[in-house]
Amino acid sequence: MNTMQFTSTRRQWLSAAALALAAVQMPLAWAAPETPDAFIARITTKTLNTIKADRTLRSGDTNRIMQLVDSELMQYVNFRRMTALAVGPAWRKATEPQRTQLQDAFKLLLVRTYAGALSQLGEQTVVVKPVRPGQQDSNLVVQTEVRGKGDPIQMDYRLEKSADAASGWLVFDMNVLGVWLVENYRTQFSSVINANGIDALIANLNEQNKRNAGNVSAAAK
Repeated sequence: MNTMQFTSTRRQWLSAAALALAAVQMPLAWAAPETPDAFIARITTKTLNTIKADRTLRSGDTNRIMQLVDSELMQYVNFRRMTALAVGPAWRKATEPQRTQLQDAFKLLLVRTYAGALSQLGEQTVVVKPVRPGQQDSNLVVQTEVRGKGDPIQMDYRLEKSADAASGWLVFDMNVLGVWLVENYRTQFSSVINANGIDALIANLNEQNKRNAGNVSAAAK
């Protein structure tokens, strides 16, 4: 079976997106819902500090990152919506088992793709820009800038308001250097779906995950 190598656009995109992937993680209790910019400011700053303090995260340890994603990240990300948007119109025709397989495989692809990029994060700081007025709560963008060595990196978060989330917000897309994660993968996924259907995309994702796992194992030796 021919498989497609799912790739991102730039090396810098990977490094910044690794931060974005890990950036929505610390469960805290507070009296009132946060504003979206305060939510992003808190979690990105906390995440940078966590990465700096955890050598296994900085080394790109996939198991450690998966543990972080499962125990902390997923409650602040609407990953089902993210996967549905990446898959596109074919999501509506997919069965529930197919949707579950797509979501699990896509999550693993993202984690393993960006695991190595965590080691590139160092003394960055995150500057959160004021939220543009007039946005809908179901599709609200918070713009940030990651500053450190080299040029600043644009990194934006697309949020939805959610009564089920402790913070009041869920992330469902990220934009790094002008490239939205969902749009980037939708283009690649659609070519596979149009040629061979949903099951082919699931098979391609699983095959890519196997290759990524092999690359991680080889690098560890």
